[in-house]
Amino acid sequence: MDAEFVRELFTQFGSVSLRRMFGGAGIYADGLMFGLITSDVIYLKADDSFIPLFEREGQTPFKYKSRDGQRTLISYWRMPERLYDDPDELAQWAHHAMAEGQDAGAGTPPPEVALAASSLRRYA
Repeated sequence: MDAEFVRELFTQFGSVSLRRMFGGAGIYADGLMFGLITSDVIYLKADDSFIPLFEREGQTPFKYKSRDGQRTLISYWRMPERLYDDPDELAQWAHHAMAEGQDAGAGTPPPEVALAASSLRRYA
């Protein structure tokens, strides 16, 4: 997934930045991480009040492999495919995910890492 594509995807929401992490990238706005990208899939931050919306869409939480087996990170859920074609609704979901990051006291993110679109072509 191309960094410029991700920025354009979230245009209705506002300006986002991407930071490489763990073979993928974090999606940030106003210094808070509200999403992540891995294997060309976007996951949005969620809590107990937001998770039912993902479940109704048939989405699943972020899973990854560790040395001890598979782990599930229930604070990030796969973004519904239909949102890739609906920038207005995507902006609403992104605002909700951003609020989750603020409510969770996401803390101070690592120092800003400038990523040129050309240097962040693929995450997986």
